[in-house]
Formats: sequence, C-alpha cells, structure tokens
Amino acid sequence: MKHLKIIVAYDILMNRILIKEILAEFDCSVFEAENGQEVIDFLTKEKMDIVLLDIEMPVMNGLETVTYIRKEMSYPQYNIPVIALTAHDPTLYFTNYKDVGFNNLITKPYTYNQIKKVFESIF
Repeated sequence: MKHLKIIVAYDILMNRILIKEILAEFDCSVFEAENGQEVIDFLTKEKMDIVLLDIEMPVMNGLETVTYIRKEMSYPQYNIPVIALTAHDPTLYFTNYKDVGFNNLITKPYTYNQIKKVFESIF
C-alpha cells in the first residue's frame, strides 16, 4: 500500500488520538479535523487519499459532509474514499452507508484489523 494522506474527523479528542494510534501502524500522514467543515477546508486546499469521518459532529456532521463532498466538490475530491465512523447503531442514520455516499463503515471499538480490512478493500 502506498503512503496515504488521511483526514480523521472526530469532534472527540480521545477518539482522534485512539484512531491516530491505530493509524501509526500504517504508512500514512494523519491530519485531524473536529468537524465536517474542517474536512471540506482540507480537501479544497490539499489532495488527500481517504477521510475517516465521524457521523455525529457539530458544525457539519458526517452525513452533511459526505453529501457535500459527493455533490458539491469537483474531481478528484468528490471521489475520495470516505469511511463512516460511529459508536452508535448505524441504522439510526441510514439503511445502507453506500446510499448516503460513504464507501465503508467502521463501528466502535475501532481496531487495527477493522481499518486494515477497509483500506485493503479500497486500495
């Protein structure tokens, strides 16, 4: 797998730290965002390889963010892999994560093997 540039978007600092620790096992650079608007700001300035996006965040939540990426951004940004992160039952938000624009879904507890499997399915 190539060196990846990853945005981890989570409003809870401890969850960002946990995911960054797991991602340290991969060949990647990790950028942090506290909400979806910060993700959009990153994507308009810099080419990234993947977004790990919490569903529940202030300012702009994960569903609003992935919708914006898919419908409002231009190529190649609108095509970036976006992975939903949640500690809750995902059916509270959608029936199928692909229907709302996510490429995949990871639920807590987040593990190296979960993330590796998702990355391998994408890259």
